[in-house]
Amino acid sequence: MVKDYFCKSLEITKKIIEDDAFCLLIDYIANICIDAYRNDKKILVCGNGGSASDALHMTGELVGRFQKERKGIPAIALNENIAVMTALANDYSYDQIFQKQVVAYGKTGDILIGISTSGSSVNIVNAIIQAKKMGIKTIGMTGESGGKMKGLCDCLLNVPSSETAHIQEIHICIIHVLCKIIEEKLF
Repeated sequence: MVKDYFCKSLEITKKIIEDDAFCLLIDYIANICIDAYRNDKKILVCGNGGSASDALHMTGELVGRFQKERKGIPAIALNENIAVMTALANDYSYDQIFQKQVVAYGKTGDILIGISTSGSSVNIVNAIIQAKKMGIKTIGMTGESGGKMKGLCDCLLNVPSSETAHIQEIHICIIHVLCKIIEEKLF
């Protein structure tokens, strides 16, 4: 069972390594982020459940450091403030918790990264729709189908798997690669 699990994870990783277009898209997204930072913009990231943890992880790597000692890079995880999230869920609906924060924190030229293994989380989809209205570039990280985010995002990284755990494993690898490229090129 243990070896089977790791073999499945390795199989998905191999698919990505062999997919030049997927790898080039990661590099392209990193460069979009770098351009935004060079223009005094920021990254907003959101997710639910394990993807919320990934959003927090990514912003921690950017604001703090990934591998280099450097100044912080502006990034906000929209799921980091439980008081804001529960107030918005209570006063409006859970479907609007990220959308309302995009309006509050987002500016034209910023970037929104929505993380959803299904690609169909309503609150993430609503945030992406709002971001596009505001001139914010949208990047999605999903599973194989892309879900509802497939036709909405400016760039979509849809991991070639339908298994949540394996999708999340690859999402964290993608996050680390993005942070590495951003950090190396900016500093």
